[in-house]
Amino acid sequence: MNYIGSKYKLIEFIKGTIRSVVGENLSQKVFCDLFAGTGIVGRSFKTNTKKVIANDCEYYSYVLNKNYIENHIALPNKQKYIDELNALPLIDTGFVYQHYCLGGGSGRQYFSDYNGKKIDTIRQRIEQWNKTGRIGDNLYYFLLASLLESADKLANTASVYGAYLKHLKKTAQKELVLEPAEFEVNANAHEVFNEDSNALIQRIEGDILYLDPPYNARQYGANYHLLNTIAKYDNFIPNGKTGLRKYQKSGWCSRNKVEKEFDDLLKNAQFKYIFLSYNNEGLMPLDVIKKMMTRYGHYDLALTDYQRFKADRDDNRNHKADKTEEFVHVLEMR
Repeated sequence: MNYIGSKYKLIEFIKGTIRSVVGENLSQKVFCDLFAGTGIVGRSFKTNTKKVIANDCEYYSYVLNKNYIENHIALPNKQKYIDELNALPLIDTGFVYQHYCLGGGSGRQYFSDYNGKKIDTIRQRIEQWNKTGRIGDNLYYFLLASLLESADKLANTASVYGAYLKHLKKTAQKELVLEPAEFEVNANAHEVFNEDSNALIQRIEGDILYLDPPYNARQYGANYHLLNTIAKYDNFIPNGKTGLRKYQKSGWCSRNKVEKEFDDLLKNAQFKYIFLSYNNEGLMPLDVIKKMMTRYGHYDLALTDYQRFKADRDDNRNHKADKTEEFVHVLEMR
């Protein structure tokens, strides 16, 4: 997925930093990814730690991580369900087509008419199968994650869902084919949550806590609202030109609240090692982060250059720099 803040290209830097502090053998360690997003970091530790705990307050993220992290036992015949969903006759009375496709009459064009109908068709059948007991939770989240990723690839947006394009771009004109969201199989059980990070931190414990909170004022609930809508498939009245749904606003995206959020999290963390990914353009100044973390133990820092996320390159946000500095702040708790 084309995801703001994705650590896909930084994963080797992050893993190397963590291993240099904790050690190479992580087989008995509990690893927590508290702001999991698409689950890229948690996935990379899934097969070589004792347990991964993943959390995110956004529901689409919860779905992805229920599949990629919590699913760890092979699902027999899962391709059969993918094929059956792809072969369904399309409906034209679904929520996505009516509210987010031009043919539905809303004026919005996040997806082509065909793809909007197919998203609705597949989403409704997955829900029906789950409610009637044909599929269990493991297969349910596998199929939902497959739909989210397949739909996202064909969205008619520049990157995020804050706006749609006036005309269908080439990728958005392609017909949606549901592709399986394959997860890694391993022997260990893992846990996934859909909660506020500062509330959850009071109830979990482990060895390694990885933090990748929002850096700036952009709310993920607004940027990825349509993925939440597909994942939840609930009934609401879309608001405004972009069809926003009500969303949770994070204190981590507020300059006035972020330092308190961070300090409260550190104060309640029951983990030996804490690693914070942040960059040099974040709401919290780097010297403030160092000062706050030093209160709780031994502090260190690793950094690397990182290519700027391309969605920033528009007429309203024309940054001069092509790269940012990505930091991993390291805290070994007393």
